[in-house]
Amino acid sequence: MDYHNPVLLTETVDGLNIKPDGVYVDVTFGGGGHSKEILMRLGPNGKLFAFDQDKDALENTIDDVRFTLINENFRFLKRFLRFYGAKEVDGILADFGVSSHQFDVAERGFSTRFEANLDMRMNQDNKLSAYHVINKYDEEQIADVLLQYGELRQAPAMARRIVEARATEVIKSSEQLKDVLKAFVKHKNENKVLAQIYQAIRIEVNQEIEVLKEFLLQAPEVLKKDGRLCCISYHSLEDRLVKRFIRNGLFEGEPERDVFGNYEVPLKKVGGLIVPSKAEIKENSRARSAKLRMAEKL
Repeated sequence: MDYHNPVLLTETVDGLNIKPDGVYVDVTFGGGGHSKEILMRLGPNGKLFAFDQDKDALENTIDDVRFTLINENFRFLKRFLRFYGAKEVDGILADFGVSSHQFDVAERGFSTRFEANLDMRMNQDNKLSAYHVINKYDEEQIADVLLQYGELRQAPAMARRIVEARATEVIKSSEQLKDVLKAFVKHKNENKVLAQIYQAIRIEVNQEIEVLKEFLLQAPEVLKKDGRLCCISYHSLEDRLVKRFIRNGLFEGEPERDVFGNYEVPLKKVGGLIVPSKAEIKENSRARSAKLRMAEKL
């Protein structure tokens, strides 16, 4: 199954600074591309844990005694590592993108390319779906989702239009939603605006920003001293949170300083921002917005 081309594969795994007998975590397993590369660099006593909440990802599990795949959301990182007896680890890798598989399976509803039911759940057991957001949220809630997560200036008018349309007929499919919002989608920027709308709904459905924050707060707690954290983000909302957390140990504001103006943070930045090469983007267009940031536990 062509599940997902791992983005920034070499750069990210290099960033983990792998020790042959170390313990590592890939919190976004997907097709297993990053995990396979980590396992290739581990010795016989090394260990790799991977997380993926999507049941489809279980088909890609790796038959290796050093590998454990945990079918859970990575917001539960600390809990499940403790369950498996791993209190501290040497490195954590996170690729926050939606997998190619999720985009390419029409009925999952992630892609603007397909006619599909409004779904967008990464964990198909979750009750909240795109259908619920569009048909059950009130106008103010919808506007907030579109503005906050899609950065759409016309969010209030879009929300009003959705609420007006659903009063006549339930909005069940992606085509219906596109039709309802067609006045806001001009032909020249159609793909960009639709992508922003879909991104906003998807982030809300999967609580992606809350999950990311919970994960980042736990990462320093489970990393050993000098352990590495490598995060690949795909939009400014995620990247901003990762950048701020590495710099300040906070998502907003500034850390408290002592009388000398010094402050303590759990991580230190490693290197600068890394983006895919032109060659990688040519081979995998979905890599074009990827940004890799790395940090080390102090």
